[in-house]
Amino acid sequence: MDETFVALERELGLLLRRAHASSSALARRVHPDLEPSAYTLLALIAARPALRASDLAASIGVGRGTMSRQLARLGTMGLVSRRPDPDDYRGQLLELTDEGHRRLEEARDARREFVRRALAEWPAADVAELSDQLARLNADLVAELHRIDAKP
Repeated sequence: MDETFVALERELGLLLRRAHASSSALARRVHPDLEPSAYTLLALIAARPALRASDLAASIGVGRGTMSRQLARLGTMGLVSRRPDPDDYRGQLLELTDEGHRRLEEARDARREFVRRALAEWPAADVAELSDQLARLNADLVAELHRIDAKP
């Protein structure tokens, strides 16, 4: 069983390194000056319009100052807009601009096409099973992290 987990760790490490390397290319598809980590911010804002900047900072584990600087840069690029939170005068609500939506969708389409081409020889059932197993892995990893965090 140990050999199985050694192989799994090796393959996951390789997958993560390749994913990290590709994040720069994805970010550049959104905007030539976009940092790789900002792609994630755009995707999170797109998924939850009117997201509070403080909630976004907490969800990815960065401080408000760091988040403020990143959002200012995204705003300068014309990808994100901020407006005051009507329920909290100190807070800001975030939304992608039309340009931000367009560029994020272009990058997502390119990513999906890349994966589609890479798995072109796979039977559809294998692709579906991979997706299901990755979802299961992600859920179990999150549950394990919560168990670790809950220990005194």
